Amino acid sequence: MSEIRVNRTHHLALEQARALAEGLVANLAQEFGVKYHWEDDTVKFKGAGAKGHMTVLSESVELKMELGFLLRPFKGKIENSIKRRLDEVCD
Repeated sequence: MSEIRVNRTHHLALEQARALAEGLVANLAQEFGVKYHWEDDTVKFKGAGAKGHMTVLSESVELKMELGFLLRPFKGKIENSIKRRLDEVCD
């Protein structure tokens, strides 16, 4: 599997950061057909082409995503999209 790791610091309240994570993972769910659920401050997602988790901490957001065989050619595009979305709200 191909792996994407993204860490961003933020200056948001924890609830705002959780809402950000929820929105990002909901978008991933729509784009890649993954299912997701929360376990404490970590949202875990899994689908046919991707799986991973995003942990929301008081000052940072950490994402780890593993891409399956069919999504590997799109790793750069997916990673750039995730980074851009996080940069928009974490800066």
